[in-house]
Amino acid sequence: MSASCIYQLAEVCYRYQAAKSALDSVDLTVQAGEKIVLLGPNGSGKSTLQKILAGLIFATAGTVSAFGVNLTAAAMRDKSFAAVFRQKIGFVFQNSDVQIFCTSVLDEIMFGPLAMGLSFPEAKKRAEELLEYTGIRPLADCPPHHLSGGEKKKVAIAAILAVNPAVLILDEPTNGLDPKSQRWVIDAISELNQRGKTIIVATHHLELLPELADRVVVFGENHRILADGRHQSILADRELLLAANLIDPRYHVHLHGQDGHVHIHKEE
Repeated sequence: MSASCIYQLAEVCYRYQAAKSALDSVDLTVQAGEKIVLLGPNGSGKSTLQKILAGLIFATAGTVSAFGVNLTAAAMRDKSFAAVFRQKIGFVFQNSDVQIFCTSVLDEIMFGPLAMGLSFPEAKKRAEELLEYTGIRPLADCPPHHLSGGEKKKVAIAAILAVNPAVLILDEPTNGLDPKSQRWVIDAISELNQRGKTIIVATHHLELLPELADRVVVFGENHRILADGRHQSILADRELLLAANLIDPRYHVHLHGQDGHVHIHKEE
């Protein structure tokens, strides 16, 4: 695996109890600095794959290599490897309430740096910079669970960025957000990628692809990868989108401009 290769997956499967399949024979390579969208309908395996990439669950078959190391439960029991891995990989859950647990926004953002061994002044400095970056400085002393959905998402992202991960994995990051909060999340993802961070986003929203993805990996309801390519070619392939159950047969997709916006129209 090359030095720039972050993940390499071969024939990866994941089955829940009662033999319910969530991923089937997934082959995938992720290079440093990529901006990837995992696209597919609900239940296609996007979130399961993200959790495997984040080391939260482990493949039941096949191999997952992360930074040149076979990512297994045994590997994550190695405290030195786990500490390095957790610092390199940041995972933002779809539901921010799952991620947030501290009594104040400031404490939430400081938690990761303190756990890494940074001094209190260093951790606080990092947190204050992220409060400014996310525009939530006035909320520093507020209990996170009292905030709006958009504010919670900013707290969750700030808490992950506080450990300065190389890879940012986001599960349906715009779901349930108001338009202004959605715009902030989309712009932040693009900016972080421009700074060199590898981005892996899961979504089922076609209209977000031009802004969120350079590369799109499409999952089908059979829990397999159906296609892997540039967002322009994916959006232009109506048969693929139909096969993946991403558009209604009565509709078609218009991509305006080479990297423009998406319209989904009903057939006349």
